[in-house]
Formats: sequence, structure tokens, C-alpha cells
Amino acid sequence: MNYLTLISTSDLRTHLYNPNLIILDCRFDLNDPELGFSKYRENHIPGAIYANLNRDLSSPIISGKTGRHPLPEITALSDIFSKWGITANTQVIAYDDRGGAIAARLWWLLKWLGHQKVAVLDGGFPKWKAENLPTDNSIVTPKTKQFSPQPNEDLITSIKEVEKFITDQAICLVDSRTPERYSGKEEPIDPIAGHIPGAINLPFIDNLNEDGIFKSQKELSERFSEIAEHFPSNEITFYCGSGVTASHNILAMYHAGYNMPKLFPGSWSEWITNPDRPIESSGN
Repeated sequence: MNYLTLISTSDLRTHLYNPNLIILDCRFDLNDPELGFSKYRENHIPGAIYANLNRDLSSPIISGKTGRHPLPEITALSDIFSKWGITANTQVIAYDDRGGAIAARLWWLLKWLGHQKVAVLDGGFPKWKAENLPTDNSIVTPKTKQFSPQPNEDLITSIKEVEKFITDQAICLVDSRTPERYSGKEEPIDPIAGHIPGAINLPFIDNLNEDGIFKSQKELSERFSEIAEHFPSNEITFYCGSGVTASHNILAMYHAGYNMPKLFPGSWSEWITNPDRPIESSGN
């Protein structure tokens, strides 16, 4: 197995019992943080391990300093990957029930730490269920192995670099949230509405068809072509509310055939922790 971006439900069914495969269930609800695990206990893809966005895929929030989902410390994250049994030869598949919005975070974290063989299940658990593919409700206890991180800090844009962007705009900064949140007309999560000045808006949800399946590579290539024509991938940075759904845009752009763009991990929720940082908003 060698899936690096997406995997279809039919392909996963074929490889379901491959001993070098680890499946991670990333279902999560921001408004009800325990709902994802409840769904997992109800039923999940056989062999899947539950990955909690708050506890496993983020570090603790530091009030007034970090965003809502800070990147985990490398050592702590490596320990979690070791606990799940991930090694260099492991094929990892992540899924959720939100079009890959949460699973893409796990995909990006593994890429960041140098693990290439990771993919998101296209269509996620809803498509798996709709096709009457096997599920079970056993709680998986994985066998611990040694994960060896090789972090690639070139995949990250720091907040200082984003602050510099306000002045020289030498990179392309892309807001991955809905147009309503980007414009500041609506903000259901964070205390301040708007966007980082100079950022453009490419909502992550537009990577998907109406059925929650990723658009074709050709369609995705066309979607990102305008920014790719003007900026190399290492000068394109995606952000969102807390650094989670921006990973969906990174996954889609990489799947389309471009090199990996960057992530601003703290995203909007970190940006607004300092009242001196400028914002743009059209208001209500």
C-alpha cells in the first residue's frame, strides 16, 4: 500500500486487514467534544483507533497566547503515534464524517513529522456506511511501536512571518473559512470577526462535491491554479479558525499535483489574541 493523499472506500475495503495498515477514526464535533468518541463506540471501521482532536491532535490552549488547537509538541505527538503503532512502513488511513475536515489535520501532522504513507478516506464514514461495508464496535487496543519523527518545519509559517506579510505581502495568505466568517459578517466560534488583512478566501468546503466526495484532480488543479501561477507552493500559506480545516485545502492542493503549501497553525484564533494585530471586517 502506498496512498499519500486520498483513498477510496473500495480500495480501503480491499486492504482492510493488511497488517501494515492503521486506521484512525477522527470524528469530532467542536460543540460536543465527546460526541466523536460516542459515535466511535457505537460503530466504526473494523480495526480503527479513535483519535481525539483536542487531546491527541492538539496541545493544551494557553489563554491569550495560542489559538484553539495549538500544534502538539513533537515529543508528545510522537509518543501518541508510537502508542498507535505507527512506524515508517505503516500505511495510515484517517477518516471522519465531515468530508475530511478533521481527518486532514491528522494527515497534515503526520506529513509534518515526515511520515509520507498517510491518506484520508474519501467520503469518510458516511460513504463507508452507505455502501454497507463492514463495521464493528470493539475498542481497539493497539500494539505500541516506535515512531521516529523527522519534522519538516518548512511546512509551517510562523505568526511572525504572517505579521511581516501585512507589510510586504511577499507570500500568498489564504483564509480557508466560509465567506461569511472571512468577511466578518458571521463568527460563531471566535470572539472577534474578520480576517487577516491581505488574505484571500478559498473555503475548504469547495474542495468537495455535494455528496462530500473530493472533486477530481483536474477540478482541484483549476481551483488552485490562480494562486499557483503567481506563487510557488512554499510561498502559499493556508489558515482557518484554528489550523484544522486549513489542512483540508493543503491536502486538496497537494492531491491536485502541486507541491505542499504551508500552514499557519495558530490561524485566526491565535491572530486575535493580540489586540495590536490588524484585522479586516465588513461587519454585518
